[in-house]
Amino acid sequence: MAVRTIVRFPDPRLRMVAEPVAVFDAGLRALADDLLDTMKAAPGIGITGPHIGVGKRVVVLQLSVSEPARVYVNPRIEWASEERVHHIEGSVSMPGVTEQIERAQRVRVSYRTLEGAEASEEADGLLAVCHQHEIDQLDGIFWIERLSKLKRERIVKRFHKLEKRR
Repeated sequence: MAVRTIVRFPDPRLRMVAEPVAVFDAGLRALADDLLDTMKAAPGIGITGPHIGVGKRVVVLQLSVSEPARVYVNPRIEWASEERVHHIEGSVSMPGVTEQIERAQRVRVSYRTLEGAEASEEADGLLAVCHQHEIDQLDGIFWIERLSKLKRERIVKRFHKLEKRR
């Protein structure tokens, strides 16, 4: 278990499509542990393999400290509701900036567990938003791509100003 270096925007690895996990072993469990440690240190509520430069389809979510972390391997959205919701989003790869994004209110996600078992869940609210956000990341869609061009340009400019101050 280790805190890994987070890939920062505009690193091109954030726009690469992650490869499906084929081997469910101790290495995968170690990756999930490292993702959790890195997410907590960031801090954040969701992280993927690509956020630490590992092009594997692994997501770790922990929406609050009062609930256990959840690991999703090879997740995909099977269904999304027509109803929409607006939610403030950001990224561990672009700390300090957030913006409101429109997403489906509810989703059904299929995935594999760390042991390789098939599973699925339906989610709404923050969990549904997080699933969509992190699966976008696995598909090479960085969250700001969901913004209008004007909002995207503003947020990138704001992020660059913050980075110069660090």
